[in-house]
Amino acid sequence: MHAPDNLSDSDLRAEFTRFMMSYKFGIDEIMTKINILREELNHVHDYNPIEHVNSRLKSPESILEKVQRKGLEIDTAVIREHIHDIAGIRITCSFLSDIYKIRDMLASQVDLTVIAERDYVAAPKANGYTSLHLIVSIPVFMSDRVEQVPVEIQIRTIAMDFWASLEHKIYYKYNREVPATLLDELKDAAATANRLDLKMQKLHTQVRELSASADVPAASDDGAVPFGDLERLIVPKALLESLAERSPGPNDASDA
Repeated sequence: MHAPDNLSDSDLRAEFTRFMMSYKFGIDEIMTKINILREELNHVHDYNPIEHVNSRLKSPESILEKVQRKGLEIDTAVIREHIHDIAGIRITCSFLSDIYKIRDMLASQVDLTVIAERDYVAAPKANGYTSLHLIVSIPVFMSDRVEQVPVEIQIRTIAMDFWASLEHKIYYKYNREVPATLLDELKDAAATANRLDLKMQKLHTQVRELSASADVPAASDDGAVPFGDLERLIVPKALLESLAERSPGPNDASDA
């Protein structure tokens, strides 16, 4: 998709609006997938690795500023090809192992294609930043076309997210001219956050191993009860027992 040179100003505005909407819809599509996973994991499985999810869409002004900074042509097809962080989703989880579980669950979706992956968990940035970055492509079905929309997904632990939030505030306060002493402190804080993640991962593994060896049924992570219409989907134990009593045995089935 791109904006031909012969379009009027109103047509150009409409085309760019459609371009921006495709990214908003791309976020919506992936957020739906994540919410489905969260509800299934919360109500069917014994563990839900997803703690928080946030999304953001760059403003047209921010996109055009980046286009000019990169020296790109102001053309929607060129922008889509070269700028992959217009739409972004951040997933926060509790433990290091959750990062890769979530990555694998998303990558296994048949209509979601992983274009690129940057693993700053295995290889942190020089300043200490850690996170897993994915660029994925998702089809967005519009009234007269199907657009393959790139969306950036960042997956990180709570400790990583806390550090990244602090780093962002410091860089914003100093207009990216951060004193060297603060940069050193930030790097030390990143190392501390990493040690915390490793410790929490070890505890998490030990708890699950103890629960498995003792054959203790896992409880819901937050003790939450089913909400909304989901409550109607939970089959009561008494009903299951009643159905089991009424089910014909193998001999009864063959005689029927």
